Amino acid sequence: MGRQFWKAGNMLYPLPAVMVSCQREQEKANIITVAWAGTICTAPPMISISVRPERYSYDIIRDSGEFVVNLVTEKLVRAADYCGVKSGRDVDKFSQMGLHRCKTRIVKAPGIEESPVNIECKVVDLKELGSHHLFMAEVVSVNVDDRYLDETGRFDLNRAGLSVYSHGEYFSLGSKLGSFGYSVKKTSKGRKTSKAGR
Repeated sequence: MGRQFWKAGNMLYPLPAVMVSCQREQEKANIITVAWAGTICTAPPMISISVRPERYSYDIIRDSGEFVVNLVTEKLVRAADYCGVKSGRDVDKFSQMGLHRCKTRIVKAPGIEESPVNIECKVVDLKELGSHHLFMAEVVSVNVDDRYLDETGRFDLNRAGLSVYSHGEYFSLGSKLGSFGYSVKKTSKGRKTSKAGR
């Protein structure tokens, strides 16, 4: 068994395919599905999305300076795919996919009611990189569906049935393998469960 060297390309998978809602004043709201999204800072909380300049939503986000990241569940995968291949120039994606706008607290763009998490963002910088331009944004508010709160008030996001995108295909999240720090957590006998990091 060997290894092959391929030309440079983006092979960082899986990714969260998120539905980004945006809107200019006096215009209809639109949704663009983005697989190139990620966390870039904790304090202040910031995320980024990469969008091709020719996409209909690009100018909306650039002009309005804001957008909402809506997490995608298994039930929303078909809508996410549709919103990634159809242009808002031609169709009203909310209407076509039977999605509902939900009120946001700070930005003017609506969130997607069916999504378990709506992340309101304000653009702080735009980097023109090449095929895609990178919007860096500060998270200004987060709205969550209280159906996923447990009896203690903890938000159990993993119960929402989140999905991911990997190399052109969508997948539901699999079984839990561990939690952060489990590799060095002490057992009941006081021994560490792993020698990792020594």
